[in-house]
Amino acid sequence: MSDRPKSHGRLSIRPAARPRDLLEDQPALANAWCARVITLFPEAFPGVLGHSLTGRALEEGLWRLETIHLRAFGVGRHRNVDDTPAGGGAGMVLRADVLGAALDRAAEGVPSEHARWPVICLSPRGRRFDQAMARRLSQTEGITLICGRFEGVDERVLEEYAVEEVSLGDFVLSGGEIAAQAVIDATVRLMPGVLGNAASVEEESHSAGLLEHPQYTRPAEWRGRRIPDVLMSGHHGEIARWRRAQAEALTRARRPDLWAAYRAARDDTEA
Repeated sequence: MSDRPKSHGRLSIRPAARPRDLLEDQPALANAWCARVITLFPEAFPGVLGHSLTGRALEEGLWRLETIHLRAFGVGRHRNVDDTPAGGGAGMVLRADVLGAALDRAAEGVPSEHARWPVICLSPRGRRFDQAMARRLSQTEGITLICGRFEGVDERVLEEYAVEEVSLGDFVLSGGEIAAQAVIDATVRLMPGVLGNAASVEEESHSAGLLEHPQYTRPAEWRGRRIPDVLMSGHHGEIARWRRAQAEALTRARRPDLWAAYRAARDDTEA
């Protein structure tokens, strides 16, 4: 993607209430998966999504990216989108009427069933995002992502629209834009034609419930460290067994939670 004259991450974006396709001049394939992002910072998109594999797939119309500027639905002279928490406390909360209007606009022309088109709010209190969720999202027709800001979102909006809360992990970001891009990237790369090599997806970390085995490439020896002999043997069966053993050892040592789940799944399968 380095030969492109201009990064799509530098597109000039004006406040607009209607979803804006960030590659309006690129024809999308019929029924291309779409991410609609409600955000106060539409200029943050596509960001890294406009580069490398996801960027090429975006240009080729394998998926679409649309932003909805939350500020366009703000109230009053200054288009306020937030207010102080009911009951007192620090910070500000995104207003229900403002976010509700943005969600109504995001729902235009898309399936109402959440199984076909999930509505997700990026939130530190949400369910942790994982590879299984990325795989599920890749099999939908598209998603609507709410990029939270401030102290959070009025709870009534989450209830009214049956919003699914999702977190990247046990930490807090300044807003949901980075998290939204991570979710989109992990999802898009699972779609047919994006990676180009289906085996790459199958062998990655978490795809089989394990962390990925160590990887090596040329030179055969570097600073006194050699590539393991088994990988140079040409014996595919031995290589597969070595890689599985390494993946299991790494998972057991670094992610006891994943290892326990992996063992439990194997026990269920063998029972």
